[in-house]
Amino acid sequence: MTLSPTTPLLQISDLEIVFPFKTPITAVHKASLTIEPGQIHAVVGESGSGKTMLARSVLRLLPPPAEIASGQVLFQGRDLASLSNRQMRAVRGAEIGMIFQEPLVSLNPALRIGKQLSEGLKLHSNLENDKIRDRAIEMLKAVRIPDPEDCLNRYPHEFSGGMRQRIMIASVMMLRPKLLLADEPTTALDAIVQKDVLDIMRDVVGELGAAVMLISHDLGLVARYADQVTVMEKGLIVEQGASEKILTTPAHPYTVKLLASLPHGPQPKPDDVTERARAKPLLSARDVKVHYEIPSPWPFARAGQKCAVAGVSLDLHEGEMLGLVGESGSGKSTLGRALIRLKDPSSGTVTFRGKDILGLRGEPLRAVRRELQIVFQDPFSSLDPRMRVAELIAEGLRHIPGISRREKRERVAEMLDAVGLGGAYGERFPHELSGGQRQRVAIARTLVTRPSVVVADEPVSALDVTVQAQILKLLRELKERFSFSCLFISHDLGVVESLCDRVLVMYRGRIMEQAPTRRLFEQPHHPYTCRLMNAVPVLSETEHGYRLRESSLQAVPREDQTNYFDPMSDQSRTVNSRLVEVTRDHFVALEA
Repeated sequence: MTLSPTTPLLQISDLEIVFPFKTPITAVHKASLTIEPGQIHAVVGESGSGKTMLARSVLRLLPPPAEIASGQVLFQGRDLASLSNRQMRAVRGAEIGMIFQEPLVSLNPALRIGKQLSEGLKLHSNLENDKIRDRAIEMLKAVRIPDPEDCLNRYPHEFSGGMRQRIMIASVMMLRPKLLLADEPTTALDAIVQKDVLDIMRDVVGELGAAVMLISHDLGLVARYADQVTVMEKGLIVEQGASEKILTTPAHPYTVKLLASLPHGPQPKPDDVTERARAKPLLSARDVKVHYEIPSPWPFARAGQKCAVAGVSLDLHEGEMLGLVGESGSGKSTLGRALIRLKDPSSGTVTFRGKDILGLRGEPLRAVRRELQIVFQDPFSSLDPRMRVAELIAEGLRHIPGISRREKRERVAEMLDAVGLGGAYGERFPHELSGGQRQRVAIARTLVTRPSVVVADEPVSALDVTVQAQILKLLRELKERFSFSCLFISHDLGVVESLCDRVLVMYRGRIMEQAPTRRLFEQPHHPYTCRLMNAVPVLSETEHGYRLRESSLQAVPREDQTNYFDPMSDQSRTVNSRLVEVTRDHFVALEA
């Protein structure tokens, strides 16, 4: 069909999506939006606002028993709701593609990348296998996969999250659809990979003349990439318009609330950080190295090794909130697990209250572990779905000698109140809670043993901005109430800036730079730190509304280069045995 100049690519009119239960639930109410060719149209809102349901309705992929009760979905002038299932199969993929939130779930773990990329073209075209392979290699190059020929023969689990997301974009764009539905495509990605993925998506879409419906809760990214914005609240569209207008001078109270939830807050005083640094550290690591074994594909061959943490030293002081930032695969989570003995280091020392904990076994180790706890990134996978909330929180009290059942119940009730849930939630199962509520349960389970050190591993990465603000406020309040020290692992620099006293920047298993938060964000000394910060679009409040702030920081070199790696390690105290070469796309540690 040939479109007239005035025909929109996608037009949704008065769409209503209903779950027809005994008491019907309306997920999307009278929604209307228009997407023009070549346009990036963002849909933002909290979890449960109906964003994903709106996007899935375009492809008629609503989860049962949801159904379109009324309204129209017109694509190139055709009403998709009136098409048969066979006709819709011809539309899906070939004309409208969808990038799902989690690529590891969307990609088949049992099939090689080449086979998965070719499936769509085999179904929707008559191209020969050689032509399909050439198209796959061409598209993998377009999304900047380093070795596309090798990629075709590998499996999804062999790639990082950012690489899998690029492969997902390549697989969707192989058919060159006219409309791309991107559902939270960068939620769990670090700032640099996030920017790479969205730059690639924008470039590929621009080259093919397609349009994008971008579902996101990251308002900074929306401000940087979107042309138009639709704001949803509880199934209703409350505001629409050009992104520059909506996100800088919002008119609706809900949009104002979303923007007010962006991470910001008072910075710690430099004197407090300096005074804390003079005190004896609570937890110390020196030259910690962690290696993973890589099984050999050949029988009887020796397994290889991958270095995840390459000689890191750090100090965590009493009452300190220490931030650890870096891109995916830099070793942040592995380091956090090694510090609390969830993963034993290959070498180095870890001391807690001046005592080496790496050699502990049995009861002494269990006693120390009560003092060292972790909040995992995904509470849904770390909470046992068969246990009620009260049982999950009480689980950590099993190893406290002499504690009675009454004391356990009182401690659990106290923690439920402390995280803002209340005793009624104790009888619920994890699937009956929202994402924010599950994260509160995970925090309560961590703090019920009154630990001295908490490792918070990406605790807010998958939450929308309003829930994220609630969890961060809760962490601040609980830290003051229970006086624990925290290693806060995150790829969200805005969250780290608002929460942490001091920050470590990690890259490929090494600490590139460490400094008090304010100094690091105002005057970074390492080029990699600058690259991280420059990748993050920030919406900041001004007298005239909100403005998108694009960083263009330049590294301020010191007289020596020891700040490029951990300044406490023996290696960096000696001559510069390694240098960091800053290239266009990445950093490479070179032997001198």
